[in-house]
Amino acid sequence: MKVGDRIRVKDSVVVYHHPEHRGEAFDIKGIEGEIVDIVTQWQGRPVSANLPLLVQISKKFKVHLRENEVELM
Repeated sequence: MKVGDRIRVKDSVVVYHHPEHRGEAFDIKGIEGEIVDIVTQWQGRPVSANLPLLVQISKKFKVHLRENEVELM
């Protein structure tokens, strides 16, 4: 996977920061988005992130995911 790829969330992932459901449990399974970053560095230092894929779902909603939670479209 690389930056710019279109993906779909294939596993059940519950988030609490969705703009339309803030503070409530919201399952994003089946939602589509675009990879905007793969987190490998922070302030110039290498990191091993638990959730390395930063995915833009909508204009106001980004989420960090694992590679096994998404599928390429």
